Amino acid sequence: MNTVIAFIFMFGLLVFIHELGHLIFAKRAGMLAREFAIGFGPKMFSFKKNETVYTIRLLPIGGYVRVAGEDPEIIELKPGHHIGLEFNEQGVVNKIIVNNKSKHPNARVIEVNHADLDHTLQITGYEPDEEEPLLTFKVDPKALFVMDETETQIAPYDRQFASKSVGKRAMQLFAGPMMNFVLAIVIFVILGLVQGVPTKEAIIDHVEPGTPAAEAGLKSEDEIIRIDGQPISTWEGFTSIVQESPEEELSMTLKRADGQQEEVTITPARTEIQEGVEIGQIGVTHMFEKSIGGTFVYGFSKTYDTTKLILTNLLMLVTGQYSIDMLAGPVGIYDATDQIVQTGFTNFMIWTAMLSINLGIVNLVPLPALDGGRLVFVGLEAVRGKPIDPEKEGMVHVIGLALLMLLMLVVTWNDIQRLFL
Repeated sequence: MNTVIAFIFMFGLLVFIHELGHLIFAKRAGMLAREFAIGFGPKMFSFKKNETVYTIRLLPIGGYVRVAGEDPEIIELKPGHHIGLEFNEQGVVNKIIVNNKSKHPNARVIEVNHADLDHTLQITGYEPDEEEPLLTFKVDPKALFVMDETETQIAPYDRQFASKSVGKRAMQLFAGPMMNFVLAIVIFVILGLVQGVPTKEAIIDHVEPGTPAAEAGLKSEDEIIRIDGQPISTWEGFTSIVQESPEEELSMTLKRADGQQEEVTITPARTEIQEGVEIGQIGVTHMFEKSIGGTFVYGFSKTYDTTKLILTNLLMLVTGQYSIDMLAGPVGIYDATDQIVQTGFTNFMIWTAMLSINLGIVNLVPLPALDGGRLVFVGLEAVRGKPIDPEKEGMVHVIGLALLMLLMLVVTWNDIQRLFL
């Protein structure tokens, strides 16, 4: 049960922060954000505040912010179409009733001659069966379009995504991944404030009983300064050599807490961290120290190092050095989360930060349907000086989304095979 709660919390936090970035910058740019959704599929919960409907949906496979532009709820009002109009106190149209007009007895029914809900915000038409001149009605910029008794706020062109400058559109798309990196920095900073910051030097905090380190006589506060005569200045340099030397004898020079140096011989144990991948381990943990300034540096540096590691692995995947079997979908992530939750809250938060960075990076990959793919089209528009045909761009994103769904199915099937077969 703890794993289920942890997974829901983690998933909700990552998606919420990502979509919050899109929402904030959409509103800052003056775009009409119609919906802020966590999940896909049928609605489970929703409420409306400040023009935006906030929803939680059934399928936990992502989220989205739907910005006004191409709105299927608002059909084109063509000449001859009979609609009902309701007015505010100033005599301006605030509701456009498309069908079921009998349910709105106070609505004024007209036959449409012309309607422009994008620019002039006017509707012209005639009273049905009346020989009267052409009538013109001004439409409120926040008027509601009522279709099948569902109200949708209209979006004048200046509230639509396409109306904004290249810079504002690019920022709105980039804001989601950016917020994932911000979340990772915040998590690492909080962890640094709570537990301290790991020392740059290879100083030992704790030695696990019964491990090669304990058998060799390593103690807390020992600093490893040389391995096989090679100077060691960082914890990363120390762990790198140990991990690359399973069951190989290493000669280590230690500086004890009292400043004395001592030579020890240690043989790292061979440990399988995943199928086909083995490393050496000796059973020690890193020393932490309290430092306010160092904590913020740690937050940024840890995020940078994790980003670099994920990008390296992604490049190896693209170049074929890693198999697609190495990818994990929701099932695989849930299984990994289950294992990490057992090791403690700190490791769970580090895992959350790493997944947040991973989500940010993946969304910036220039593939159709992802934020990175949409940024490519915005960039092409900046270079060409004119936008790509919306229909062509839409088709590319639809195909890209279908391929991504196919990839998700393959990855999920691999996850299931690893777990149950």
